[in-house]
Amino acid sequence: MRHEQTEAEERLCFMLRNRRFSGFKFRRQYTIGRYIADFACLNARLIIEADGSRHAESPRDLVRDAYLRAQNFRLLRLWNNGILARPDDISETIWATLHENPQ
Repeated sequence: MRHEQTEAEERLCFMLRNRRFSGFKFRRQYTIGRYIADFACLNARLIIEADGSRHAESPRDLVRDAYLRAQNFRLLRLWNNGILARPDDISETIWATLHENPQ
């Protein structure tokens, strides 16, 4: 899957690499149970997904998200067009999500 990344996933990977968010380490294509997260920060228990329109209201994603939440992960879904068009806003969203208190 790493060889078939979308442009948005590549840009997001560039944003997240080298502990650019206060030392938070993200793993790319991280396996959790039978699912693969686009990006996962284990210390913050945060999964970031770069999604296209096919994920809008997907019943399969609802099941997947419920499983990941049951594993105590928070999920942040970012739309590909937002990653490409507004990278600064995306960085701010990631920063804020990393620093908010998990519920």
